[in-house]
Amino acid sequence: MNKFGRHLASAALIILIAAHLDAASKPSDWTDAVEVWHDENLCLSYRARVDGQFLVVQAKLEPSWHTFAMDNNQRAAEKLAGKQSLGIDRPTDINLSGSLELVGPWYQSPPKDFSKPDLRWYSWGFEQEALFVAKIRRLRAAPANIRIRGQACTDTICKNIDVALTIPRINIQANAEAAPADIDLKTLVPVR
Repeated sequence: MNKFGRHLASAALIILIAAHLDAASKPSDWTDAVEVWHDENLCLSYRARVDGQFLVVQAKLEPSWHTFAMDNNQRAAEKLAGKQSLGIDRPTDINLSGSLELVGPWYQSPPKDFSKPDLRWYSWGFEQEALFVAKIRRLRAAPANIRIRGQACTDTICKNIDVALTIPRINIQANAEAAPADIDLKTLVPVR
């Protein structure tokens, strides 16, 4: 192969690699799911994606399991009005590092009220599925790390959650002003 042919082959390879890397950060691409287990029972799984100017984190819960709202503590404090509670379930907490920075408030699926007022136990959360969405800024073309902490429970047991997700590469050239393709923010509620 002559020098021109080698350059042409190299250029074609670079274009193929760039196209593959760009495809890795399309809005429809979810991360691999990270599962949370209690003994031999699957509790729930999380996955995430960048969609336009938003980070979307999805929780999928197994039957009989539920998890808790990001603002569970604030909601409970409002209901308790200074009184002591017998307990508060651990809220969902999501932290970003790497190539993403949070620049707006979190939104979440409307939580279900699990409260037991007669026991002074106030709690809100999710069954089956929950979405957590926040406006983000892309800092650089590098992986983004997402750490999720919280708690998942059935009627008889609870499991603490501490998992991490990685979005392999963030495309900083993507249209950051685009609205989410699959997310209707009107169906979500602001986190207090």
